[in-house]
Amino acid sequence: MNMTSYFRPIVRTGSPRSKNSIFLAETNYWISEAEEIKYGEKTKLVSINDVPDWWKKRWLKKRSDILGIEFGFPKLMGILNVTPDSFSDGGEHIQLNAALNRAKFMEENGVDIIDIGGESTRPGALTVPILEEINRIEPVIKSISARSKIPISVDTRKSEVASAARRAGASMVNDVSGFTFDPNLLCYCSKYKLPVCVMHMQGSPENMQNNPKYENILIEIFDFLENQIAILVQAGISKDHIIADVGIGFGKNLRHNLTLIKNISLFHGLGVPLLLGVSRKSIISNVAKVDKLSDRVHGSVSLAISALGQGVQLFRVHDVAETKQAFDLWVAVNFGE
Repeated sequence: MNMTSYFRPIVRTGSPRSKNSIFLAETNYWISEAEEIKYGEKTKLVSINDVPDWWKKRWLKKRSDILGIEFGFPKLMGILNVTPDSFSDGGEHIQLNAALNRAKFMEENGVDIIDIGGESTRPGALTVPILEEINRIEPVIKSISARSKIPISVDTRKSEVASAARRAGASMVNDVSGFTFDPNLLCYCSKYKLPVCVMHMQGSPENMQNNPKYENILIEIFDFLENQIAILVQAGISKDHIIADVGIGFGKNLRHNLTLIKNISLFHGLGVPLLLGVSRKSIISNVAKVDKLSDRVHGSVSLAISALGQGVQLFRVHDVAETKQAFDLWVAVNFGE
């Protein structure tokens, strides 16, 4: 049994600020207390003075810029699925013109990076053949990168797809398998010094929602991401080029997802920027009983704001304009003069 203590920073904004507090990653968020978490024990609130130094060092360290994106304020990753079967927008952007128009709209509404995927990873989805995935994404990435300087991430688990995407103009890899699906992808990203996002998923898209179980979901996902980050660094990927994602909806039930969002500040202990991808997911319909996917925007923004209040830096969203408006107001209230 793991008897190690884990510490979730209680992240706050505004004043008055405790004299004992420290700033999170050189931002205006501050921490004076933490929740101590152990396997099989009730959690307890402790002073910042009782938190081991290595945890505090990771909280304090400024998150490095990635692809020119600074993480002092929240940033938006716009979702562009060029698939026929993605859960929210499958088929909407499969035609090149539709995909390009969507990318242009997101850019005009303040997106910081566009994440392009050619394989649905919704629950029950089957693996797409490599050439088919490449044929979906390649013309879209080429066309966007030819007309715009917006950073492009490729949402893929496969090294061959990442290679085609990089040649087309993508400059980051977002792997929902956390670099467990294709061992060559890790080597490829290291060779070309590509920034990466490493995500937690229990199982595979085909079976991940069949009955996910955890003894302590926070500790288990923290340990997985910590281990995968160490593997990435060992393979030659700079820690300054790594983003972590807890993987909402990927091998988690409703209670698991709500627990992760409520306690997401724990993952600042990884020492890298955090990405939250909860946009339009079933957690919203499960709680709010909203059947129509396009009506899930309010729930999506609400969950994002909850994580924003805990210092999460990057948000993967469908509804860029709506999320940016909400974030701008939240920042004005909490960080404005």
